[in-house]
Amino acid sequence: MPKPSKPSASKTSPTKGRADLARLRRVTEAEIQRTSPAELRDLPDTLWQSARVVSPVSKQAISIRLDRDVVEFFRAKGPRYQSQINAVLRSYVDHVVASTPTPRRKRAV
Repeated sequence: MPKPSKPSASKTSPTKGRADLARLRRVTEAEIQRTSPAELRDLPDTLWQSARVVSPVSKQAISIRLDRDVVEFFRAKGPRYQSQINAVLRSYVDHVVASTPTPRRKRAV
């Protein structure tokens, strides 16, 4: 007696790293709104005017000591709290680098 066949994996989920574009095209705005995380709902359209593409960079594992309340704050936000801490630090670094004047080089005479 043959075993009942399972549905093809390609029909139920995309291959690793590939989105199911046909399914994504069928998603309605209402469904996107309903399934969006609370912190992403009702974002102003002006937010995207200053958005920039950020290419992922490799991470370095370190050990760091943080204040207990800081860790509790980020953990309470949910999964990927370490990525959120990294995003805050990245924002700070970008701000400092952007506001630091570049030293002027002396011209050779």
